[in-house]
Amino acid sequence: MTVRSSLRAGLSVGLIAILMVLIGITQLSGQLVRGWFGLPSATPGAWLILLLMAGWAGSRAYKQAKATSWGAALAAGAVPGAAAGLLLGALMWGIGSLLANGTDLRQWLAQLSPANVELLTLGLPPLASALVILAALTAAGAAGAALSFASERGQWGAAWAARRQGLGAKVTSVPAIEKFLARPNARQIVLIAGLALLLLLPLGVGQYWNYIIGTIGIYVILGLGLNIIVGMAGLLNLGYGAFFAIGAYTVAILTAPEPHNIGMSYWLALPIAVVVAAIAGILLGIPVLRMRGDYLAIVTLGFAEIIRILLRSDVMTGFTGGPRGIRSVGGPELLGIDLNNETFFTYFILVGIVLAAFVIYRLQNSRVGRAWMAIREDEDVAEAMGVNILTYKLLALAIGVGFAGFGGAIFASRNRFTGPEDFTLQVSINVLCLVIIGGMGSIPGVLMGALVLKGLPEILRQLDDYRMLAFGALLVVMMIVRPEGLWPSARQKNELRVAEEELTAGPGTEVVEA
Repeated sequence: MTVRSSLRAGLSVGLIAILMVLIGITQLSGQLVRGWFGLPSATPGAWLILLLMAGWAGSRAYKQAKATSWGAALAAGAVPGAAAGLLLGALMWGIGSLLANGTDLRQWLAQLSPANVELLTLGLPPLASALVILAALTAAGAAGAALSFASERGQWGAAWAARRQGLGAKVTSVPAIEKFLARPNARQIVLIAGLALLLLLPLGVGQYWNYIIGTIGIYVILGLGLNIIVGMAGLLNLGYGAFFAIGAYTVAILTAPEPHNIGMSYWLALPIAVVVAAIAGILLGIPVLRMRGDYLAIVTLGFAEIIRILLRSDVMTGFTGGPRGIRSVGGPELLGIDLNNETFFTYFILVGIVLAAFVIYRLQNSRVGRAWMAIREDEDVAEAMGVNILTYKLLALAIGVGFAGFGGAIFASRNRFTGPEDFTLQVSINVLCLVIIGGMGSIPGVLMGALVLKGLPEILRQLDDYRMLAFGALLVVMMIVRPEGLWPSARQKNELRVAEEELTAGPGTEVVEA
């Protein structure tokens, strides 16, 4: 890596650090670290994230410079750290000077309070704080390069991998474990034990965690449905939340005392909601799916906004409750016993996930699933092979949005309420993000994506204000570092491997699929 590219990397880190300071991420990091470790101040946590970024930049600069001595490694790492320190130090110098003159910066940027700024300036004068930031980030960059150089020189990584493999061998060589693994039904026993633990989980946690698990489960169901549309059939749907709303409002209208007082049983309203959502998908898809390109994405995005605006409209108050929504949505009953509690819904959602995963697994390995994958890869070739393009696209759309209707029916009943604010564009973005991050076409990937995008924000409630920023950053990182997703399907992993090898080998070189 040349000095110019090292400077460019450092300036990039510096700009990211400036953005993090201006929108309050460094302050949030300080508060989280202080809470986790019981520290008296948020200053160490605020500095930690900046030092880690500079250290990463230094490590990357060293690896690309291919330094062969300690001096060269330290110099390679110090350059991006110093560049980042110059930018951030200049910013804090300016901010400190303005605050010293009595300027209240919070009227433009709410996070730049004197207390938050002091986390990075350490209470020092503006110039002194800028010099401290420059020195600290330069040292962090050099430290990152030194750690990478030492680890390669001492082969720490190889030693750690060998030790980890040795530990695994020691564990599996324990006589009892070795005897158990030798049994032909060992895998089935582990699976049954895992299912038993899953069944006991709702009984061992409180109502709050049951609600969190249920929310994650609903998004798993939505992700499985969208995975059929996007991951298997290759149809980009940006308005998936509209069908989620259709399922929820269908159950609410049929079971709630207002606005129509139909009073239908929940068990009868549930399949109706699924069918209504599927029919809506078919009616929307018939005129759109005949066209090529991204028309489906544009139309579904517009359809989702139309549905949301209609639900909020006063004109629809007599039919859907208008902006107030529908209250007292009916819940499940069995033999006169009210089952409308968080524990039951957790079990109900888990059963729904298992059934949805089973259906999708069977579809993946069926003639229908192979037709979807052929359409995804090349519509012209699929049509030449006798695949009815429109029919199979409509089938994928109907089944996929049917899962959305199923999730919406559970959502409305569990909350005993449904309203237009529950079905914003954010819902569609969340589901699409979890499918991409988890791995398109992968059932376990959907579960991983839901845990990351819905589980972690519930655990780290302080990050809620930065949800959209985190989604965008996570998608960019995933596309660069792991484009196949956290847990990709074997087919998708193989396709990406072949594409990468073809790109590396150059044109005219044949690459054999595994």
